[in-house]
Amino acid sequence: MKSSIALIGFMGVGKTAVGKALADKLGKEFVELDSQIEQKAGKSITQIFEQDGEITFRELEIESVKQVSEKKNTVIACGGGVVLNKINIDRLRENARIVYLVASPQIILKRILKGGEKRPLVNVSDKAATIRELLEFRKPFYKRAADITINTSNLSVNSVVKQIISRLREDEGFSL
Repeated sequence: MKSSIALIGFMGVGKTAVGKALADKLGKEFVELDSQIEQKAGKSITQIFEQDGEITFRELEIESVKQVSEKKNTVIACGGGVVLNKINIDRLRENARIVYLVASPQIILKRILKGGEKRPLVNVSDKAATIRELLEFRKPFYKRAADITINTSNLSVNSVVKQIISRLREDEGFSL
């Protein structure tokens, strides 16, 4: 019986906000994978990318997924690229249902710009084109990994949480 929930999807789809609200509503622990990586590395994701490169970041991500995937009763907000390494999804799938949060490229861009934090992969002049390209490349990885897919484009955090809980209640192999 699985009791954890892993939220996957592109940056700006609401993984952290939804994850915190979902964990709170269900009385589960909340873990944000990127924050765990930052603690382990002693620097921000942006600094890891700038100083050590994406390969080092992905190695840290694999190690963090290994640790968090063993937990029960946890809501895990994964980084946008977690699906790029199949080993991450295989490990998450052991104890978690994987929920793919989707949003339109326009909504993602709006949320990223509103959020104000630096995003290494979209630290470019044409953010909209980069988002579309990355989404197109990653979409098959997200779809293959997902047990449940929810479009967050026009939904509040609470509405997304309600949809996830509703879908998980129908899942006989999952313990809320």
